[in-house]
Order: sequence, then C-alpha cells, then structure tokens
Amino acid sequence: MAGPLLASVPRLRIPVIIGELAAGLLIGRTGFGIVDAADPTFSLLADIGFALVMFVVGTHVPIRDATLRSSIPAAVLRAVLIGAVAAVFGVGLATLFHTGHAAVYAVLMASSSAALALPVIQALGINGPSVTGVTAQIAIADATSIVLLPLVIDPDRALTAAIGAVVIALGAGAVFASLWWFDRRGLRKRLHRYSEDHEFALEFRISLIALFSLAALAVATHVSIMLAGFALGLAVKAAGEPRRLARQLFGITEGLFGPLFFVWLGASLKVRELGEHPAYILLGLGLGVGAVLAHCVGRLTGQPIALAALAAAQLGVPVAAATLGTQKHLLSAGEPSALMLGALLTIGVTSVASVIAARRPREQPA
Repeated sequence: MAGPLLASVPRLRIPVIIGELAAGLLIGRTGFGIVDAADPTFSLLADIGFALVMFVVGTHVPIRDATLRSSIPAAVLRAVLIGAVAAVFGVGLATLFHTGHAAVYAVLMASSSAALALPVIQALGINGPSVTGVTAQIAIADATSIVLLPLVIDPDRALTAAIGAVVIALGAGAVFASLWWFDRRGLRKRLHRYSEDHEFALEFRISLIALFSLAALAVATHVSIMLAGFALGLAVKAAGEPRRLARQLFGITEGLFGPLFFVWLGASLKVRELGEHPAYILLGLGLGVGAVLAHCVGRLTGQPIALAALAAAQLGVPVAAATLGTQKHLLSAGEPSALMLGALLTIGVTSVASVIAARRPREQPA
C-alpha cells in the first residue's frame, strides 16, 4: 500500500512504484533486513511479477495505431540522434567512474518508458503531430533498448543472448500467428463469448500459459525473462488485446505481482553502498541528467522541449538492468542503486514536464 499512499499526495505526481521501492528498501538489505531478497520463494514470485510487468509494458506500445506510421521516419531520426548523444555521455561516464559499462549507460540514457510516459500523455488529453511523434519515438526507444540491454550488459554472452532473443522473438511470432489465425476464423470471438458467459477467464489463462512458456524458454536459452514478457506483450497488442483481458492482466499485475516485484527489487538493492561509494551518487545523477539532455536533442528537430523531456522517462530498462546486474553479479557494488537513482531523477523531470506540456496550447491534428 506504500505506492498508492504516496501516489495519492496531491500535486506531487509520485509514481506508484516509488512507494513500492521505498517499502522494499525499508524492509530489505538497506533497511531492517526483515525480508531476504535471496529467498527462493520470494525470488520466484518476483520473477513472475517481472514477467507480468514487462508483458504489460509490451501491451502499452501502440503498435496497431495507424496514425503513428507517418511519424515513424521523424521518430527514428530523433531516436538515432538521442542514441548518438547518449553513447557519447555513456563513454564519458564510464571513463570518469572507471566502470567499463559505457554501452549499458548509453542504452539506459537513450531508453524511454512506454509504460510510464504513454499513460501520462493519454492523461494529458492532448493531441497533434508533436504528441503523435513523441509517442512513436517512445515506442521505438523502449522496444530497441529492451532488446539491446541483455546484449550490452553481459558482452561475454552477447552471442548466446542474441540467439536466445531470436528464439524468443520466433516464439512470440508464433503466438501472434496463432492469434491472427483464430481471429480470422472467428474462433477467438467465440472463445471470448464462451469464456465471458461462463466466467472461465480462458483468454487470461491462455495468456499466462504463453507467458510462462516463453519465460521458461528464456531461462533455458539464458535470456532474461524481460524479453519474454515484452515480446509476448507486443504480440498480443499486435493481434488486438481484448479489454477484458487487459483488465484481468491489470488486476493480477498491479494488484499483487507487480508491487511484489518492485518491493523485491527495493529489498535486493543496498543503497547504503552509495554511502560507501559516494562517487556512485554522482554516477546516478550523471545518468539522470545525461538522459534528459540526450532527449532534449529532439528540440533540434522542432520537438517541444516539454515533450522531449517527458520522453526521457525511464522505468523498465533501468529496473531490468538493476535486476540483471544484481541477479548475475554483473555490476559493481552500489552500481544498481546508481542506475535506479538516475531513473528516479528522470521520473521527477517527467512529472514536471507533464505539467508544462498540459499547459501548452492544444495543437491541431495534421
């Protein structure tokens, strides 16, 4: 309940996950040590939450929105410019702090969070070419960063990760093809009606079976379940996600497994290490500021500065990096906490940018 309680504070616009992470910090390694993040049962439940969170993130990518097609070229150009600037910042930060993780930092700073930014944009109730363009940009950056992260965070296994990613993509493609085939023959609609009439939640059960199957495939091919969840989310979104299924996924994810995952993540972090390694505080600040500055390059293409800063919102990719770095011991002590500090800074900037964007004059649709 810590997340909703903090989020309910008027005008602060605190994301729900901040309270959940804070609760984990309080009862985990940083705080009183009430829970053990390494406990197998806790870790298993957190992995389920991680897969579900990334599944929902994938379903937030507006892959079927026809209005985005005309915005894709400009969005790709901005994403490339942002990636180039982020790469320069990444090399600078890695050199300055002697971590050797320039590629990881570049991917993080170039990333956007569709799960965080797109709902904010929808809540603003604005439209027009600029909003359509930033939506496409966020979707491209989010999808690209999630694919690249496993490759750059563990370079020694990059080839294995790439092969595993292809296998996961083929699995998600098979799911999409099956859904499309069922839809074309009217079987999906019949299944939906039968499930709704008898309250069987068949679509929900099938979705979970597909998710856990892809997650098992990811584990077998030594790929993060992050990719399994995200790829399946894209497949379901591309085929058309029924509203009833979306509500069911929202309930199980936001009501239990999502908060549990973020509490686990907070419990697994040892923020005290930032005190033992104060340079990593500066690293976290550098990552957050670098991400915002990199995204503000979009202003050179005519993008409003408020929307450019809003697109800098980070969530899924830093969380995944901190999770992978913690689980596989790929990051130095205190580095996962620095990544989360940078992400929190971008979320704060996004909160301010969303207020500014909401006050901008409404654009006329192109």
